[in-house]
Amino acid sequence: MGWVAGPRLVSAVANAGALGILGSATMTPERLRAAVREVRSRTQAPFGVNLRTDAGDARERVRIMIEEGVRVASFALAPSEDLMAELKAAGVLVIPSVGARRHAEKVAAWGADAVVVQGGEGGGHTGEVATTVLLPQVVDAVDIPVIAAGGFRDGRGLVAALAYGAAGVAMGTRFLLTAESTVPDAVKARYLAATAGDITVTTRVDGLPHRMLRTDLVAALERSGPLRSLLRAVRHASAFRHVSGTTWPGLIRDGLSLRHGGNLTWSQLLLAANAPMMLKSALVDGDPDRGLMASGQVAALIDDLPTCAELIERTVREATRTLEALHAPRLTREDAPAPTDEPQPAQPSPPDT
Repeated sequence: MGWVAGPRLVSAVANAGALGILGSATMTPERLRAAVREVRSRTQAPFGVNLRTDAGDARERVRIMIEEGVRVASFALAPSEDLMAELKAAGVLVIPSVGARRHAEKVAAWGADAVVVQGGEGGGHTGEVATTVLLPQVVDAVDIPVIAAGGFRDGRGLVAALAYGAAGVAMGTRFLLTAESTVPDAVKARYLAATAGDITVTTRVDGLPHRMLRTDLVAALERSGPLRSLLRAVRHASAFRHVSGTTWPGLIRDGLSLRHGGNLTWSQLLLAANAPMMLKSALVDGDPDRGLMASGQVAALIDDLPTCAELIERTVREATRTLEALHAPRLTREDAPAPTDEPQPAQPSPPDT
């Protein structure tokens, strides 16, 4: 949720009764500190910060969070055991995101307070296992709260997640499409118009599966040969350096970290490190055809832009109504009257008027 989960959206979510998470991957450390203080000026409710543990300045960001009194740290990748220990020693709740049962088991053994499980329906970097398969695997494997992500937008989905044993749901695309989201209106309109066929998975950004809307940039990435991809990657990387203050060695290091030393081309390494710049073109600058529009499959089911308060109140109301309907007495086969061949008495005719 980089470029999207900023102070305005996070504080609106928190004030509405949910846990807002500040997306810090696209922020410099100085901007992160300022953003945390801005959220605190807007809400008295708890909120969290999401970190990339593969970033070279991850420890500096953790220090800022501790100094600023942030209550929750979430991670797009599992943090190191010592980083988790540092946060927990400072009283910060640690909630990593995982896409496999073994990763959930690992962070639970390290002391994670909860875990977010994202199935393949989720936006951005994603896996191949559907939430309905992955979620029960993780719930059965760990004894910490499990938060379900990937494919959720309403109260019915919340009830389904609870039925699988989750403690709650996390929603990204749904909150991107709210009134308080700073994503430009024209880009929101593209999301609202998307059908299931408009949402695709590509590996041409950094070699990893990305779920996003089909745009001209995605089509160009799919068509590009090695030289054109490299030139585009260098151009985007140069722009991202000015925004983030990252050095060229830092960009390459971060790109390598995303694949944990995997086998990537040079253009993929650069694109992996500066994908946030391509997201910015769409999500901040309002040019969807020159940027990336990360999206969960659930975008195909979203058709409105409620406020965060309206969305959360509606989700709770729908969940309550769904639970009540599930608990309501139902007419079973045993309860139904037995069929009979005897003639039924005729109904009296209405009186003449």
